[in-house]
Amino acid sequence: MNNTMEYKGYVGSVEFSEEDGLFYGKVMGIRALISYEGSNAAELVNDFHGAVDDYLALCEENHTEPERAYKGSFNVRISPELHKQAVIFAMAHNMSLNSLVENSIEQAVHAG
Repeated sequence: MNNTMEYKGYVGSVEFSEEDGLFYGKVMGIRALISYEGSNAAELVNDFHGAVDDYLALCEENHTEPERAYKGSFNVRISPELHKQAVIFAMAHNMSLNSLVENSIEQAVHAG
């Protein structure tokens, strides 16, 4: 089961409240709170699309740049020893540390 959906580059979560009998979610990876809900899947998707469209329209109206999630840059904290080993490995294989990390993540994502 997939617990996310995507629209115009934004990824939204999909949750269910048994108590309320509603599906709900929020756009992930940005600071702005964009939430949506629906009593069934079609309503949830429509409200998600509407919430993203409203957010983009508000940004345009206010002449502000919409937040974009997953820009391709992030900080990773690892032990100094692993950092050293990764740099040595990357250098020995004529690659940058960024390439090593990207390749490793790509392999992990496609394997699982």
